[in-house]
Amino acid sequence: MADVSYSTFYRYLCTCRDDLAQLGSSPKAHTLRGEALEYVCRNYNITLPPEDPVPPKKHIKFV
Repeated sequence: MADVSYSTFYRYLCTCRDDLAQLGSSPKAHTLRGEALEYVCRNYNITLPPEDPVPPKKHIKFV
């Protein structure tokens, strides 16, 4: 969604490590959540797709 390579995005995250730590994200975290995710999306101008309110069914009964 950021339209950059993994290494470029990782370097960007390293520059904001202190800010992300203040928002509750560990330096070794593999996923961003809550305020840390909002911070990165706002600074990188990323628009997240809306969440699907109803998760798809895992199994559909065949009649």
